[in-house]
Amino acid sequence: MSWRRLRVLIQHLPPESATWTALRNELTPQQLAEQGEKGQPEKGRWSQLEQLIAANVDATRRVEWALWSVNIEQKSKRPEAPEPMRRPGVGVKRAKAQLTDQSANKLFELIHGGAA
Repeated sequence: MSWRRLRVLIQHLPPESATWTALRNELTPQQLAEQGEKGQPEKGRWSQLEQLIAANVDATRRVEWALWSVNIEQKSKRPEAPEPMRRPGVGVKRAKAQLTDQSANKLFELIHGGAA
């Protein structure tokens, strides 16, 4: 068997195969983050049925969240929006850092020449 033939066989394995799972599990967090930034799950190796099921799960979670948000008491803390179902090849998205009052003041001082 040639190397080309072996590559073609591996590339056409189903995405849930042990080989593809092992390859995905070997990715470093940096590689996963890069794939998450430029990843296009709709072009992934999921079948159309799996994509539709994931979209259905995401829509159901959003509807449930919307119902909770609408029917909650005014003074209660609102629930956080649901995360989309993870797709293959896309890492977990990290939360963006929030700008606190202390860091905003420090930034203001740095911009206006207050730091030495």
